[in-house]
Amino acid sequence: MRTEQERRAADDRERVAALRRSLGLTALVDVHTHFMPERVLAKVWAHFDQAGPLVGRPWPITYRQEEEQRVETLRGFGVRAFTSMLYPHRPGMAHWLNDWAAEFAERTPDCLHTATFFAEPSARDDVRRALDQGARVFKCHLQVGGFDPTDPVLEPVWGLLAEAGTPVVTHCGSGPVPGAFTGPGPIGAVLDRHPGLRLVVAHLGAPEYEDFLSLAERHTHVMLDTTMAFTPFIEDMAPFPRAALPRLADLGGRVLLGTDFPNIPYRYADALDALEATGLGTEWLRAVCHDNAARLFGLASWNPPANRAGPA
Repeated sequence: MRTEQERRAADDRERVAALRRSLGLTALVDVHTHFMPERVLAKVWAHFDQAGPLVGRPWPITYRQEEEQRVETLRGFGVRAFTSMLYPHRPGMAHWLNDWAAEFAERTPDCLHTATFFAEPSARDDVRRALDQGARVFKCHLQVGGFDPTDPVLEPVWGLLAEAGTPVVTHCGSGPVPGAFTGPGPIGAVLDRHPGLRLVVAHLGAPEYEDFLSLAERHTHVMLDTTMAFTPFIEDMAPFPRAALPRLADLGGRVLLGTDFPNIPYRYADALDALEATGLGTEWLRAVCHDNAARLFGLASWNPPANRAGPA
């Protein structure tokens, strides 16, 4: 007899599988998932548990599992590729975080090798080294890092990433709590100097949704990820303006699925249901959940182990 936890997990998988079937997809690509060294993740979870100053409200972690189980949970949802978003909150962390991420990607072939950086003198060398190690995507967290993206030490970093064509998923919106350098202004100034930068705006830029839509409309390489967007949890704090839905639809080729797994206070399927409830249609949702990211990362010919696509 299955336990309650096992029943909920099976229901979770079936709900995700049902959505995939409705979209004609055998798999998903999630560009905003978190894997990091256990001691770092424990501190992140403690911050959420305490509703810390960068959280601002109770935030229970739904998928509080061991690393291997978290990986298998994503695979069970049919996620064919995911990231290991990690980020430093002080100088001196990026180098060893990137080493950990390189090792994690090596032993987890369905993970898109992820790296990070901080505004410090070593930033250019850290990014160059991570690119040489094979990093395919970077994470930049302006809220947690508390640094100015226009800091001169980051100028060569943005240049390197733009030249390499490597996407950088950036928490630059002011949710859930504003930071000194969040909002469209600072990162917009970076884009003005580096228009070729493949910037992925996390959380659709919440709560400055329309400002970040404008940024994407002005800069053809700017993308947005859907992390937490439209869920009741985020709508309670920062509702997406329904009048802006047509603009989001028009940018459909540059919108990517993100979830914040495992650090979400609801089920994975809830995030997908919330996207479906926008009414933007099957083609838009199929592109968001798979096709856009598959194109961005060249996944059409990328084949992780056959049993890792999850149930059809």
